Amino acid sequence: MEGKIDAIRQYIQSVFLQPGSHGLDHVLRVVYLCEVIGKEENADMMVLLPAALFHDIARPIEKEKGIPHEETGAQMAERFLHSIRYDEERIAKITHAIRTHRYRSTGKPETLEAKILSDADKLDAMGAVGIARTFIRAGEHGGEIRDAMDHIHDKLLNLYGLMYTETAKKIAEERHRYLCVFLETLIDEISLPGSLAE
Repeated sequence: MEGKIDAIRQYIQSVFLQPGSHGLDHVLRVVYLCEVIGKEENADMMVLLPAALFHDIARPIEKEKGIPHEETGAQMAERFLHSIRYDEERIAKITHAIRTHRYRSTGKPETLEAKILSDADKLDAMGAVGIARTFIRAGEHGGEIRDAMDHIHDKLLNLYGLMYTETAKKIAEERHRYLCVFLETLIDEISLPGSLAE
């Protein structure tokens, strides 16, 4: 099975050619967080790692066609996993995790592995990395500092309370604290005379 994980990783790396807030670097950080949390929580890594690798594969399709990337991504993962003769029972668990990982997903994660993927994806939107990604995202949408601040208020500050696993909650605590300090500092600085508030 390890060889199949390598095949999945190589495939994912061949697909993510464009950088951005949901690029390959994000995917690999989520994979790493899944490894850390999965080890502590005794997850099935043969479910968790493929789900993490595939979780954002359909982001470009969503951007182009408006189709939710979690649904299309699950379908793409299923096709690829069948093509390399991956374990059938695990494929169903992998696609469930992909379909329910998103902050705005209508479905809720029901398995340990799906909960860990959800946690890891949210953790990468917190702390210093989350802040950096938020400003990249604002630029991708033609926005500026205030647009990034709105995203922090509307989404990032909510993530700490949405963690499923105890391991993720511990990691999230420090990242949430840093996020709050950064936001307070940013608000102070742009409120100075002659700043963006003018």
